[in-house]
Amino acid sequence: MRGWWQDLSDLVLPAECGGCGRPRTVLCPECRAALSGAAPRRVRPAPEPPGLPVVYAAARYADEVRAVLLAHKERGALTLAGPLGVALAGAVRTGLRDAREGWTVVGGAAGSAGMRRGAVDGTVLLVPVPSGRGAVRKRGHDPARRIALAAAAELRQTGTPTRVLAVLRQRRAVADQSELTSRQRLENLAGALQVAAGGAGLLDGGPVVLVDDLMTTGSSLAEAARAVRAAVADRAVAHGGVASVVRADVEKAVYGRGNRERTGEQMTGSMDGSTDLGRVVPGMAGPAGAGEVICAAVVAATPDSFEKNRN
Repeated sequence: MRGWWQDLSDLVLPAECGGCGRPRTVLCPECRAALSGAAPRRVRPAPEPPGLPVVYAAARYADEVRAVLLAHKERGALTLAGPLGVALAGAVRTGLRDAREGWTVVGGAAGSAGMRRGAVDGTVLLVPVPSGRGAVRKRGHDPARRIALAAAAELRQTGTPTRVLAVLRQRRAVADQSELTSRQRLENLAGALQVAAGGAGLLDGGPVVLVDDLMTTGSSLAEAARAVRAAVADRAVAHGGVASVVRADVEKAVYGRGNRERTGEQMTGSMDGSTDLGRVVPGMAGPAGAGEVICAAVVAATPDSFEKNRN
């Protein structure tokens, strides 16, 4: 009985801080400050994958922040979802503020899909990037979805109508990415995600913010953006009979060529800025509205993506 009670109490009050190991606290004040004490900033990986939305991060992926994310993701320290959600909510707020108040260049040095000035109305939809089915089974939970739910609760408490729309699914198996280069990751994930049948909710709410726990190369967020934009384009024009044309336009704008899913061709879109994202097509950058991907937000990003010359 004593052992059972100890196990139960560890679920409620973890044995140590997820960041530094200080005993009997979910997250000590110092580690909490490292996670969400600084103002979220725009981050850019190098190279920047085509189709990557404007991304905001709450913290650098290093030291205590790295330990907290790994404890939540890999060791099942689920009570850390709360403070991680608070950090993610801060990054979402910064993205929403910039979408409302200023212009962000569409296109850019590496073909990122930016935001345009426009009203950001309606309930904000947080769309988490899903983990692979095998990873979810192994971990027993989907980290990004759990953190997104905590972030949505934080945003609602501070006056921003928000809900989580976990509609992205893997349509095929992908290789483990830990040893892949940036280009290999992009090719590994290209066309791997799709919006599930219940994704009609993308058109029922307001602007979409893609969310994840971590950004390294940006390939996962770029693929998630492609899948959402293609689904929104299909749904928006399906009754007009031109959905396939608009979908092809979205694919061409994101990848710099025709849809690889149809042609079977490998991705050869430019990684150095030659991809043309200047045109606005349904589901892509434009005045924010239902189903519009206005930005992405993550808890943490690699330290080099915070470098001044990339912001």
